[in-house]
Amino acid sequence: MQMKPLGRTGISVSDMCLGTMTFGTQTSQAEAHRQMDMALDAGINFVDAAEMYPVNPVSKETVGLTEEILGNWNAANAARRGDYVLATKHSGEGFMHVRDGAPISDETIAEAVEGSLRRLKTDCIDLYQFHWPNRGSYMFRQNWGYDPSGGDRAAVIADMQACLEALQAQVDKGNIRAFGLSNESAWGTAQWLRLSEETGTPRVASIQNEYSLMCRLFDTDLAELCVYEDVGLLAFSPLAAGFLSGKYQGGSVPDGSRMSLVPGMGGRNSDRVLEAVAAYLDVANRHGLDPVHMALAWCRTRPFMGSVIFGATTEAQLAHILNGLDLELSQEVMDDIDAAHKAFPMPF
Repeated sequence: MQMKPLGRTGISVSDMCLGTMTFGTQTSQAEAHRQMDMALDAGINFVDAAEMYPVNPVSKETVGLTEEILGNWNAANAARRGDYVLATKHSGEGFMHVRDGAPISDETIAEAVEGSLRRLKTDCIDLYQFHWPNRGSYMFRQNWGYDPSGGDRAAVIADMQACLEALQAQVDKGNIRAFGLSNESAWGTAQWLRLSEETGTPRVASIQNEYSLMCRLFDTDLAELCVYEDVGLLAFSPLAAGFLSGKYQGGSVPDGSRMSLVPGMGGRNSDRVLEAVAAYLDVANRHGLDPVHMALAWCRTRPFMGSVIFGATTEAQLAHILNGLDLELSQEVMDDIDAAHKAFPMPF
């Protein structure tokens, strides 16, 4: 396990992070608590949540349940709260199950932070993230028709500045330690950084965007920005929602799997995706590697990587992932991965 700086905050995080979005739906509280124990015992000191979790499916009745499950673990393991960095997220505009879909603003931040603190049963959130920008995003397959025109730049900047001032108030209260983005663009991240420098408000420490062998939007402008500005990527869905395990090849849909609950897999499910997965499975097979271990190890090599967020529905899946933490990929494997990427770029 490698430790990485969380931006310029002085906080260090493991380069693998336990994702919790299934805690409360696919993963029971008892199993979630055992996963916390397993992850921390393996040297992982980073756990990521969100107020809207769990997912698969997302429903009004379960919003906040993941945080509550983590809070119950915190209450039962008070002495271990300082052993890990806890991240969560403020839901953005249009999510009707929280605050009637209100955007992230100086008016909602205090309420959202207090709600997360209460559910998490903790005095402080180590990393507080904005789940997606108010102005929209090209993430979640929206890149295919993305059009940023028509926005009001002055209004966007004013909104950002007001949010930073509200975040500063939460820092001053001791409610949060660091600030991160999620599903952001290079331009958006640059503006947050500029404004924080000009106003002395919280500086962006990280950006949580989707990233995997199958989804490499980050490799261009965001990569350069994040390397030069010390903003680490927190990569979500590094196994491409489970596709890279190979479990969906040949039309297979295992009981209890994500695809059994969300057939479209968030816009990822297509014959083209399965062809790309086959190419990566072939690379793993030729080199005698487990495909899950290979996919995660590859993510950890990227120059802009802060931490790789992985999820495990079951303890067995988590144990399997933890068994591959020591894998280092040879140059031959890296070359074959590059060839597969060139053959199957952006399959979803």
